[in-house]
Amino acid sequence: MSETDFSTLNLHADLLQNLDSLGYHQMTPIQAQSLPAILDGKDVIGQGKTGSGKTAAFGLGLLNKLNVKRFRVQTLVLCPTRELADQVAKELRRLARSIHNIKILTLCGGTPFGPQIGSLEHGAHIIVGTPGRIEEHLRKERLDLSELDTLVLDEADRMLDMGFQESLDVIFGYMPKQRQTLLFSATFPKQIEKIAKDIMSEPVRVEVASTHDDKTITQHFYRVDHHEDRIDAVRSVLLSRQPESAVIFCNTKVETQMVADALHDDGFSVLSLHGDLEQRDRDQTLARFANKSISVLVATDVAARGLDIDSLDAVINYQMAYDPEIHVHRIGRTGRAGSQGIACSIYCENEIRKLISLEDYLGQPIKAEALPAVKSGMEPYRPGMATIRIEGGKKDKVRPGDILGALTGDSGIEGKYVGKIQIFPFYAYVAVAERSVSGALAKLRSGKIKGRHFKIRHVG
Repeated sequence: MSETDFSTLNLHADLLQNLDSLGYHQMTPIQAQSLPAILDGKDVIGQGKTGSGKTAAFGLGLLNKLNVKRFRVQTLVLCPTRELADQVAKELRRLARSIHNIKILTLCGGTPFGPQIGSLEHGAHIIVGTPGRIEEHLRKERLDLSELDTLVLDEADRMLDMGFQESLDVIFGYMPKQRQTLLFSATFPKQIEKIAKDIMSEPVRVEVASTHDDKTITQHFYRVDHHEDRIDAVRSVLLSRQPESAVIFCNTKVETQMVADALHDDGFSVLSLHGDLEQRDRDQTLARFANKSISVLVATDVAARGLDIDSLDAVINYQMAYDPEIHVHRIGRTGRAGSQGIACSIYCENEIRKLISLEDYLGQPIKAEALPAVKSGMEPYRPGMATIRIEGGKKDKVRPGDILGALTGDSGIEGKYVGKIQIFPFYAYVAVAERSVSGALAKLRSGKIKGRHFKIRHVG
């Protein structure tokens, strides 16, 4: 018998028998690492991509401890979208085939309230739902979580991306402090660390990451003969590397705008970020970049303060930073959350002193490389997302769940095509897949959000 056999676990015999009938014999890495701790009643943070088998990991844990005779909500599973909630509920029902009279209920936005209220009145053991709709049922006192003993946050990073932090905070307030909390996430940004600290008790951390070397940032230095050659060097890097998201750092506002204009004329998806931008334009620029509806952001160091993008593929220094510490801070924005990042720095002969100073600071020699070759026919990277602006925000009581529901309701677009949702006091931005933008615009313009029609614009 292998160590990864499900039969090695302390699972109820009927669950093991059902696993066998489903053809589940060997645990996946995330199951093998997390299930013993989950079955032991510990809080667990599991980091793994979709398809790693995390649903069965938390599913078996919560089903093993479930008491069917106690007809109360014992488990809440929160998911970012209706599609994922439906998928999770379906998998839980498969895993629970051997448990008689179990009631698993999905509560998601974009679907009518009436049937959900009726189902809730009949009670359930396990609720699977989206944060916005769960919050609404709790506020209207239709859902009682006072006897909850297990909370699962599935794809927690995506829930935060979609702007559900406030809804999550409200939901946590309705449940007992004494409970088991299981959090699964593909990435581990700072916000996730904060949530884990706030709502979990001594969690066991399990990470099944794709293999990569420990050095998550690879640095490249390119020497050019003249200052005017820098823009050609930037083009070569962007065309050869094709980053999904890249920040180019310039030392002055004038150069920031000049580089952005030159790249725009060459067909790159680019915007600039500098101190002359109005707050509204700054918000929109950052929203579009975070939404991945533009791939290149040209910025000064001052303007980029507070720029918190978790999956940045590349940083390009159009010029060397004045100070080695600034250089390290710039390049530290890539290679986060365990992903591989590249940092490319372009310099002229008159910047050799800065280079020597950086060598001393890093404690390693810097070697210039030849610029990457650009094959003929290479085109600038085209983003797969688009950004829609809604002229209603927090002051209009618009929440992420309202926008998600308006987009994915009857004959709407699929939740998997909705990306980041950001809500400001008077307006909101939502990312949708480029392929679904016309359907999303039509759905939002013909429908209502919070019972109102808002002006809707495709901003790029």
